[in-house]
Amino acid sequence: MQDYQEEFEELEDENYSEETTDGESGEFYEHHSFTADTGQSALRIDKFLVNRIENASRSKIQEAAQAGCIRVNNQPVKANYKVKPNDVVSVVMSYPPREIEIIAQDIPLNIVFEDDTLIVINKEPGMVVHPGYGNYTGTLVNALAWHFKDQPWFNSDDPRPGLVHRIDKDTSGLLVIAKTEEAKMHLASQFFEKTSTRTYQAIVWGAPEPEEGTITGHIGRSLKDRKQMAVFSEGDYGKAAVTHYTVLEKLGYVSLVECRLETGRTHQIRAHFKHIGHPLFNDERYGGNQILKGTTFTKYKQFVENCFSILPRQALHAKTLGFEHPKTGKYIEFNSELPEDITTVIEKWKNYIASRPQ
Repeated sequence: MQDYQEEFEELEDENYSEETTDGESGEFYEHHSFTADTGQSALRIDKFLVNRIENASRSKIQEAAQAGCIRVNNQPVKANYKVKPNDVVSVVMSYPPREIEIIAQDIPLNIVFEDDTLIVINKEPGMVVHPGYGNYTGTLVNALAWHFKDQPWFNSDDPRPGLVHRIDKDTSGLLVIAKTEEAKMHLASQFFEKTSTRTYQAIVWGAPEPEEGTITGHIGRSLKDRKQMAVFSEGDYGKAAVTHYTVLEKLGYVSLVECRLETGRTHQIRAHFKHIGHPLFNDERYGGNQILKGTTFTKYKQFVENCFSILPRQALHAKTLGFEHPKTGKYIEFNSELPEDITTVIEKWKNYIASRPQ
């Protein structure tokens, strides 16, 4: 229980700090686990949990049960289940909202899919997902507040309406937003149980070896720089993190890679690739904005700097998102094209390679 709580508290702190935009896939839910006493009398599980989870109403617990987010001994149960001695009860629920004023703003959204249960957005780079210190307007949540303002279910006092996960300000790509509390908890459960599909594509310095592999190593806040995450290979600090990757294309001194996250730690892709010596291209936070591979020729330096100006952010895109639809139960998957700044830089590297003397 403590490990789960620490992980999500860390995400919450990050969400509302000055660096509110960080984290490849920070989630907005919490996990609880309880073991019933050996002398536990038969008691409805909603009554059992309401006194054990802070700020959780009985109705919210019942909604969690309906969404399949309450399990006893690893089996989903309904709200009327009677807790027995030694039962192991686990719950996934969204965090209670924090008080913050949400200003509805008419900001264009790239809507990939929308129905009465959820909406899938292809987020542009440079957009913060939700308000926080230093970013109270211009966020995805401000845009959603405008988009949802005439919907009877929309709660303008919720600072994170429907958010289940997030991506960095300077990372582009797909996000799913729930329109009902039941859908939100259903999706949160899938993200927590790792049954959803999320892949990223990135440009990294150099060519990782092997071309298909797995990066492991605990990730925690750097002991030298609180704005960075660091990898602790010995596992003596931070949380376990696993990134699977495949090199899609070698482009001279950089490579296009695909990443699948087994865990969702803050800055996971960025920290892991720095750890193995292949920082993301133009990732200022992790040193990828320096020329790390290549020649010392002035022309090459000018070429790389031109690429940096075309792509003034880390080269990271949340490309694929798949999950079970909370209402229909059918698996649906969405794929987004790489944005223009990344594709332009890829083409420039291809042309550079082709023009090099053989």
